[in-house]
Amino acid sequence: MAPQSPSSARAALFDVDGTLVDSNYLHVRAWQRAFREIGHDVDAWRVHRAIGLDSSLLLESLLGDDADSLGDRAKDLHMTYYLGARDSMRPLAGARELVRELHGRGVQVVLATSASEEELDVLREVLSVDSCIAHTTSAADVDRAKPDPGVIRAAMDRSSTSGETAVMVGDAVWDAEAASRAGVTFVGLLSGGISRAELEAAGAEAVFEDAQDLLDRLDSSPLARLLSL
Repeated sequence: MAPQSPSSARAALFDVDGTLVDSNYLHVRAWQRAFREIGHDVDAWRVHRAIGLDSSLLLESLLGDDADSLGDRAKDLHMTYYLGARDSMRPLAGARELVRELHGRGVQVVLATSASEEELDVLREVLSVDSCIAHTTSAADVDRAKPDPGVIRAAMDRSSTSGETAVMVGDAVWDAEAASRAGVTFVGLLSGGISRAELEAAGAEAVFEDAQDLLDRLDSSPLARLLSL
C-alpha cells in the first residue's frame, strides 16, 4: 500500500497492555512481587487500579512517602518479573484481526505506548503483526506517561494526523484522560478490567468488550469516521 500524504493520513492509535495484549494482570502480579520484595505488601486490586498510570504517579499512590527512596528498585524488580512472564502473554481476542483490518482499509495503526523499548519489543513479538503497524512510540519519546497527553501527541506527530483524523483505543481511564487532553476521540475496551461506567465518565465516546467486539462493529464505531476519510 502506498504511503498516504499528510493531508489524507488517518490513524488508529492503540494502547497495548490490556488493549491488544492480555498483560494487565501480569503487570499486577509483577508489581506485587516487586513491592513485597522491598517490604510493602500491596493488595492486587489497588495495583490494578493504577495499571497504565505514569510509573512515578503509580509509585506515589501505592508507596506513599517511600516512593522516592524505594521507587527505582521497585521499577527494576517489576520489569524483571514482568518480562519473566513473557511466555504467559498472548494477544487479546480479535487484536491481530483488528489491526490487519484497519491496515487493509488504509488506516495507519500506531502503537501509542510509553513502554520501554525492551518491553515494546516483547509486546510486538506477542502481537506478531509488525507488517501492519505503521509507527510506534515508547518511553524514549516522552518524559511522562499517561494521563499526560505526550504519548498521544507523539503518535499523531509520527502519523501526520490530528484530532480530526485520529482515534485513540485503550482500556484505562488514563488512556481516556490523555486522549481528551490531546483532543482525540477515545474508544474504550473492557479487556483491561476497568468498568464501562468509569471509561464513559472519563470521556469514552463508545465502549466495547474487547478488540473482537470492536472489529465486529467496526463500521458503526467511532473508527468508522476514519474509514470514510
